[in-house]
Amino acid sequence: STIDRRFVAEALLGDGKIYQGAALNTFNLKNKVYPLIYGGDAANKSAITDIVEARECWDGALSKDLVTGKIVFCDAPIDGDAVGSVGGVGSIMRFVNNPYRYTDYAVPFSLPATVVDLKDGAAVFSYINKTKSPTATIARTKPIKDSKAPYVVSFSSRGPSTITDVLKPDLTAPGVDILAAWSPMYPITSGVKDTRKVSYNIISGTSMSCPHASAAAAYVKSFHPDWSPAAIRSALMTTARRMTASSNPEAELAYGAGQIDPLKAVNPGLVYDAGEADYVKMLCDEGYDTKSLRGITGDKSVCPAPVNTSSDADLNYPSFAVRAPSTDPASKRFLRTVTNVGSGKSTYRATVTAPPQLKVDVQPTTLSFQRAQDKQSFVVNVVATVKNQDTVLSASLVWSDGVHHVRSPIVGYMDPGDYY
Repeated sequence: STIDRRFVAEALLGDGKIYQGAALNTFNLKNKVYPLIYGGDAANKSAITDIVEARECWDGALSKDLVTGKIVFCDAPIDGDAVGSVGGVGSIMRFVNNPYRYTDYAVPFSLPATVVDLKDGAAVFSYINKTKSPTATIARTKPIKDSKAPYVVSFSSRGPSTITDVLKPDLTAPGVDILAAWSPMYPITSGVKDTRKVSYNIISGTSMSCPHASAAAAYVKSFHPDWSPAAIRSALMTTARRMTASSNPEAELAYGAGQIDPLKAVNPGLVYDAGEADYVKMLCDEGYDTKSLRGITGDKSVCPAPVNTSSDADLNYPSFAVRAPSTDPASKRFLRTVTNVGSGKSTYRATVTAPPQLKVDVQPTTLSFQRAQDKQSFVVNVVATVKNQDTVLSASLVWSDGVHHVRSPIVGYMDPGDYY
C-alpha cells in the first residue's frame, strides 16, 4: 500500500503549464529550458522496423541528430540510456500500454525524467503538435501530501485465489516509496553512464511491504509470546484500518482486511485461532493424498475420513468469502470459533454491514465469555448475488464488547474462471 506522501517531479512546458509526474529525479536542470521533441518524430529510421520503437524510445530507435540537446517525450518509461546515449537531456514519459504503471510510485532514471499519467501525457503531446518550437524543463523531485493514501499500488497482485475460496490477500502494509538501505556498490538504475552511489534509496515492492507486516507480527508476538501464527494473523486482520474501494475498485481483493495497525493488534479482544491439524484437514479436503500431504507436513499425517468438500469455509479464518456464479445467487455456511484474549468476563454482540446483494445471517448474535481463553463458536450464512464480473460485494462482521471491535471482511465475487 501507499504511504501518505508521493515523490513527484514536475514537467514545466514552454506554454507555462506544469504537470506533476512520478519519479525520483535528483538531477538539477536549474530551470533551464530545452527543446522538446516526441520520440516518434525523432526516429532513427535506418535502425527500426516499427515506428512504435521510436515512440516508446527503445535503445537505438532514436536519431542522435534529432535528439541531441533536447528533452524527449516517450510513450513508455525507459529503463536505460535510450535517450541519454544519443545526446538527449531528459525525458517526459507516459505509459500508453499500462496507464497506471510508474504513475503511482516513483523510480529513478539515469537522466532527468518524470512519468505523467495518460491525461497529462495527452496534454504534453498536444502541446508538442500545436507548437512550432516546443520547450520544457524538468524539476527535481519533491515530496507532496497524498490525501488518498493508503491505497494498493497498481503492480500489487490481486485476488481472488484460484485454488481455495479463502479471501486473499489477508491485509496490506506500506510498500510504496519506502526509504531503505542500499548498497553503494549496486547501481540505482540500469543506465551504463549512471555512476551515482547511494547508501539509501526509495524502493517499492513486496520486499518493502513484507518487512512491515513481519515487523508488526513480531511486535504483537513480543506482547503475546504464547500466541500461534494464526492468532497473530487474526489480531492483525481484525484490527486493520478500513480501506475503501474509491481508489481500488477490486476492494478486498486488493487490500484484504485493510491496512495493518500494530498498536491496535496488541489488544484485539478476540482471535480466530488455528493449528496444524486445521490446515492438514483442509489440505486433505482439497484432494491431497497421503504422499503429497506428508511432503508438506514432514511427518506421518494421514487424512481423516470422510472428506469435507467445503473445508475452506470451516477453516477458522478471520474473513468470509463467497465465490458466486455470474447469474445465480451463491450461498455458503461458515463455522467459526473465537478465543477471548481480552478481559476475563465479557459479552460481544455482532453487527453486520452489508449491501442488498449480500444477505448475511449470524447465529448467535451474542457471545458471552466468563474468563480469558474461553472459546465460543458461531455460524455465518451468506448469500451473494454478483451480476457483474467487475463488481466486488463488500460487507463486514464486527464483534464488539464496547471496547474492542473485532472486524472481519465478508466478500462476494465472481468465479475466478471469469477473471483468468
